[in-house]
Amino acid sequence: MNKFKIALVQHKTKSTDVQENTALALRYIAEAKQANADFILFPECFLTSYTFPEICETFQPVKSLESDPDFHAWCENALHDECDTLNTIRQAAKRHAIGVEITAFTQRKKYPQNSAYLIDRNGAVLMKYSKVHTCDFSFERYLESGEEFKVCHFEDLCLGTMICYDREYPESTRELMLQGAELILIPNDCGDIKPFRLQELSVAAMQNQVGVAMANPPGEKAGCSCAFHPQVWDCQDNCLTVTSESEAGLIYATFDIDALRAYRKREDLGKYRKVNAYRHLCLNSND
Repeated sequence: MNKFKIALVQHKTKSTDVQENTALALRYIAEAKQANADFILFPECFLTSYTFPEICETFQPVKSLESDPDFHAWCENALHDECDTLNTIRQAAKRHAIGVEITAFTQRKKYPQNSAYLIDRNGAVLMKYSKVHTCDFSFERYLESGEEFKVCHFEDLCLGTMICYDREYPESTRELMLQGAELILIPNDCGDIKPFRLQELSVAAMQNQVGVAMANPPGEKAGCSCAFHPQVWDCQDNCLTVTSESEAGLIYATFDIDALRAYRKREDLGKYRKVNAYRHLCLNSND
């Protein structure tokens, strides 16, 4: 693989109707293939929508919500790994021979998780990732957090992924880089993107010598789906694309994989880590 063209979906699903959102996802997949994209990245919780029951606004302890019918239905309606909805997306990936990262609330032990499925051109699920850094200061306190960062190989390209708030923690990108990620994909749904969240993605790409791509729904202070390559020393800007706050639809970015790998080979960021000095990285926040 020399060039890797990725389609970034900048769209907000507001309906909790999974069938309606799935139909929209299928249209975007077909459109991305028509544009000769290799992969399509959806924003956070696209199939289920990133919405919570109204009772979550009370921020009561989760056990006190279990008897609420809306909360119970929300938990029950989270997708599972073998559901028809996911199989429909897998079939579309195979039919169009395109990679897909699709997102949803998914079922776990008791409460939902915020998850992404990476699917190859043959419709096989390469990896499921569930958001590690849930927003426990807000509604995501009612989710179960993921427990690990993982990578997978899309053909010969090593992909990692994180979801939205994971982005705020430098350990997320570094963990994926240490596992061999060459390109990190970020489904997102938040505002206040400019300037600092764009800057943190640019810096994450540079510091970890990885490509970074983010898909974010449009809106005031939102949108700005973007892609960054790691090369900074001999160019003025490592941005491949940043769209506007309000634009809706597909945005494209093309990564030169050969150039990315050549840059990683000749540069030294991350190669001379002094891990014995990092003792606090493995401690709990209250240790």
